Amino acid sequence: MIIIDNTLISDEIYTECFACDIPKCKGACCVEGDWGAPLTSDEIEILKETYSLFKCFMRPEGIKAVSVHGLFCKDDEGELTTPLIDKNECAYMFFDSKKTAKCAIETAYNKGLIKFQKPISCHLYPIRITEYSNYDAVNYHNWHICDCAVKKGKANNKKIYEFLKEPLIRKYGESWYNKLSEYIESTITE
Repeated sequence: MIIIDNTLISDEIYTECFACDIPKCKGACCVEGDWGAPLTSDEIEILKETYSLFKCFMRPEGIKAVSVHGLFCKDDEGELTTPLIDKNECAYMFFDSKKTAKCAIETAYNKGLIKFQKPISCHLYPIRITEYSNYDAVNYHNWHICDCAVKKGKANNKKIYEFLKEPLIRKYGESWYNKLSEYIESTITE
């Protein structure tokens, strides 16, 4: 494990390889699972402010799920998550012409309609963060639906922290990421 500032980072973040292979997995992480994507309380406020701007990209089933459940739900542990369609697909996703899951929020962001890219938990996946009172635990969530991403990461020798550089900087800042990279490059790779 590595400790950087107020984070405890599991070894897998810098030992395991990963690189999303969306053409192969078709965005399965937006379709499968027991609960929606984790949300922060700040993200709930952003969803409230921007829903009308990304709603046009959602499927009717997703809009219905939001009308029934609201912009967010709580999982069994009381954590905030995105709502699901029939306890399966994220309400905020749609399928493109290749039947690949796409995020309505990110689509609106890419079109310049909103400034919020997508929930940080989605951007960071397969990293999952557990927030404690004094620190964050930064862990790798190994899920079989991402086997093709592990294979692609190995083929490209891309470690998880390298693949997720942008969202890690979004979450913790560039200084934090630089400390992580420098530590790994100077200590782990020797």
